[in-house]
Amino acid sequence: MSASEINEEMIVAAVYAIANLIQPQELTHDYVIPNAFDNRVVESVANAVAEAIQSGVARKKPKQKSERSNKTMKFTRFIANSSIHTGVKEKGIIRVIKGDIFGAWEYTGQTFSQGEVKSIAPLEPNQIIGIGANFVSNVEDLPEQLPEIPVFFFKPTSSVIGPEDEIIIPEGIKEVKFESELAIVIGKEAKNVPESEVLDYVFGYTVGNDVTAPQFFHQDGHWTIGKSFDTFTPLGPVIETVLNPFNVKVKAKLNDVEKQNSATELMIIPIRRMVSYLTKVMTLKPGDVILTGSPVGAELVGAGDVIECEIREIGNLRNTFVAAKEGARAY
Repeated sequence: MSASEINEEMIVAAVYAIANLIQPQELTHDYVIPNAFDNRVVESVANAVAEAIQSGVARKKPKQKSERSNKTMKFTRFIANSSIHTGVKEKGIIRVIKGDIFGAWEYTGQTFSQGEVKSIAPLEPNQIIGIGANFVSNVEDLPEQLPEIPVFFFKPTSSVIGPEDEIIIPEGIKEVKFESELAIVIGKEAKNVPESEVLDYVFGYTVGNDVTAPQFFHQDGHWTIGKSFDTFTPLGPVIETVLNPFNVKVKAKLNDVEKQNSATELMIIPIRRMVSYLTKVMTLKPGDVILTGSPVGAELVGAGDVIECEIREIGNLRNTFVAAKEGARAY
């Protein structure tokens, strides 16, 4: 057989045939030799690549692209060896990946234990949208008629921090407010999405803390400044891709004392309605984060206080409040 008669499919068949003999443990998929090729064809092509395989050149594993399906995955970002990495957490081990978590990615083969890394926010959001006053105390308190125009607001991406990072109380005030929330991460472009299809556009969920300085709310009701200070949007610890958002509890502990613990069924504007409404106003993009509101129980805190926002199925987001350093204004 001449080289001109050898095509790519023949080579693949031969490579897998030989690799199964030489080092089968390196294969991650079973390969069936096409019926169009008999053993003589495979043997002929195999002879041409055997030397390369034995030297290790052709033993490269098949490229692993995005493996996300119905399998739960916990995406994380972290610092290790002075570099920022993205990974997938599996049973205490973080498997490093490269590529776009919203598109194609692959494992690099590198792994870390949690103790070897410093966790940071699990993504760099494209934009952050919050909703105000979205929880009631009891199911009986849910309104029969929903507001025509929900109260939404934006938070700057520069306000994002990760687990264990310090929340800085702006100079000039002594207290700020914590607000534990379920955060939705959008996975693909969404415009005019009906409520029934909303979850098809969700990549996953993380825990958020919508830190607020109500002292900076405008008297006419504008919230932007009071929501926008640096460090005012902790996110983490991971993005959980498989979750029933209608059946989780949003919790918060302040200095180990529980302050918030409400099920998402107590949301005034339900998740499907919330996201669908937003897509009728604006085009949502991959990496957009939607803070879905905070349960009853949020309160003002000061320097030295420790807040832990938690959704059991996602994880615990812990941060400490500190006063702004002298002369380093937060505004």
